[in-house]
Amino acid sequence: MSVMIGIDPHKGSHAAVAVDTGEEALAEFEVQATRRQSGELLAWAERFPARRWAIESANGHGYLLAQQLIAAGEHVVDVPSTLSARVRVLDSTRSQKNDPNDARSVAIVALRQPGLRVVTAEDHVAVLRMLVKRHKQLSSLKTQSACRLHAVLATLIPGGLGKEMVVRQASQLLGRIRPATMVETERKNIARQLLGEVRRLETELKASKAQLQIAVEAAGTTLTDIYGVGPVVAGLLIGYTGDVSRFPTRHHYAAYNGTAPIEASSGQKKRHRLNPRGNRMLNHALHLIAITQLRYPNTEGRVFYERKLGEGKTKKEAIRALKRRLSDVVYRHLQTDQQPR
Repeated sequence: MSVMIGIDPHKGSHAAVAVDTGEEALAEFEVQATRRQSGELLAWAERFPARRWAIESANGHGYLLAQQLIAAGEHVVDVPSTLSARVRVLDSTRSQKNDPNDARSVAIVALRQPGLRVVTAEDHVAVLRMLVKRHKQLSSLKTQSACRLHAVLATLIPGGLGKEMVVRQASQLLGRIRPATMVETERKNIARQLLGEVRRLETELKASKAQLQIAVEAAGTTLTDIYGVGPVVAGLLIGYTGDVSRFPTRHHYAAYNGTAPIEASSGQKKRHRLNPRGNRMLNHALHLIAITQLRYPNTEGRVFYERKLGEGKTKKEAIRALKRRLSDVVYRHLQTDQQPR
């Protein structure tokens, strides 16, 4: 008998419910989130030889458990929380919000909903996602430290540094300051500490970018052939797209990354508006490519942008159209990368 085991994962524990093809619950189990979680779950599930697993948000709280089950040779699908919540609410007999009902709803979604993402073992995609996330964190930390240093310098020198933070210039400026009071002395000490933070973070950012360069080259991607795509942007695109085959068409991919406009028509008036949804990291990466291409003449992006302006589009509308076009280009390259060589 085929059995679907739905799992409602949490930080401290996971609820599991085995459901048959008639949506009847056969067994329930709760396991604590410890090093033994996968072993305990597999031991409990031995009674169901023909089993499959469905985990809600397998990229969230259920990530580690999903990967452990995959490593053990199990078949696992990822169930979006919105679908499982819809099933639970519409089930008049089990609409109460609790872990067993949630886990049962997850299993029912996996039984009835075709096309759910099959969870696979993480590879270079996960590595690139971690590297670009760390790079972004370092960049944010550097910006914060630089802003604090600007603020302190403005209290020591009229106008402060007055330009983008450059470590060498900031160091020379601090060297010329002769504090006259105890307060100024302490401010200069704090400024030196902040300058040290900026210098350290710049070094870490360079190392992070070099590490990303190696990882992107190891992935063998063709994305870097696109004008404006370097190691950081390529890492963003690969890491946050994942398996591109889960998008049947380029239009699905554009909807996922937020470059496809949303229809906002009313009656006979047909119009579209900006899509604020979608994966914002991918949207940011596409925006970086667009802006880079617009900076230089004779690039394909610049030519396309100028043509849209000539058609009467505003600058913002032309940029949005360019991002939509770049989404298609990225989609084709990602498909090419997945083809056997």
